[in-house]
Amino acid sequence: MSTFQRAARPEGQPPARPARQNDERPARPESNRAIKRAAYAASNPVANRPANPSDYNRPAAPSKAKPRNRPRTVDRDPKPAAVAESEGERLSKRVMALKACSRTEAEQYIEGGWVMVNGVVVEDPPFRVLHQTVSIAPDATLLNTADVTLILNKPSGWLDGVEDDDEDEDERPARGRTSKPQIPNARSLLTIANRYSNDQSEIRALKRHFLHLEADVALETGASGLVVFTQDWRTTRKLSEDLGSMEHELIVDVTGEVQPEQLQRIARALNDERNPLPQVKFSVNSSSPELSKLRFAIKGSHPGLVAYLCGKAGLEIQAMRRIRLGRLALTDLPEGQWRFLSVYEKF
Repeated sequence: MSTFQRAARPEGQPPARPARQNDERPARPESNRAIKRAAYAASNPVANRPANPSDYNRPAAPSKAKPRNRPRTVDRDPKPAAVAESEGERLSKRVMALKACSRTEAEQYIEGGWVMVNGVVVEDPPFRVLHQTVSIAPDATLLNTADVTLILNKPSGWLDGVEDDDEDEDERPARGRTSKPQIPNARSLLTIANRYSNDQSEIRALKRHFLHLEADVALETGASGLVVFTQDWRTTRKLSEDLGSMEHELIVDVTGEVQPEQLQRIARALNDERNPLPQVKFSVNSSSPELSKLRFAIKGSHPGLVAYLCGKAGLEIQAMRRIRLGRLALTDLPEGQWRFLSVYEKF
């Protein structure tokens, strides 16, 4: 018979079923729930259970278990709420509520010097206030938040602040050896106390004005005079891209009276084709047997060039001062003090 055909059976008779050796069905395995119930019943006999449901509300007998060695968390005293309240809230959050502004705008009002706490100007947004009186100046505005430029009259013997004066850890002297005296950096002079009293810019000095200042025009450590620190990217680009065509004017004090032969040596050094030098104009401002003053106007910043030319002429330098950078003059700014660059001033 083919496997695709069904076997014939007599009509009216049900199909025959194969006989089983045992008519009883195989027992199903007990479930986990049944096993747990059996284990609970074995450990809790019926005799120990209360017959009346109300007996469940009776207080339990005191436990004979040993007390815990470590204290429970719930037993510890919670931190009093007064400690958190004494810290107060951030000043920026209080300004947000008073001015109905965003957090960024509130921080700008604070950093702009428009917010006072008990009559004192506070410029730190994280400052905490609790019961103090916070007030905002009626003329407060966010329009005058431009970056600033600072003009400093650097003293002689100070670093110009162009490069970081921190030494590498490998170059620091070992313990027990004598270290060289550290040269002060001109950046340390940029404080509110050193601002020029006759500053005509009418800009209020704020803490943010002394952050992220860049110096791009180098000046010799032994020289004094005009150094520029700026936050404005336009000023940085001007001093970087046009520095080579910008004229630097310096006044140099030399010992003794300058002779014509010495000036000719400087001219020959500048016209030497074997050693091409930048474009320099020089002249004698004053001359005496004790001291003479020379004026140098150099295109671009070339630290060490004036000392090289004076060395060729046999002149001993006593002092050097940069008095002009492009169209910006140092004028009467005292040494060690700074002022803001006014809007009408250009390099």
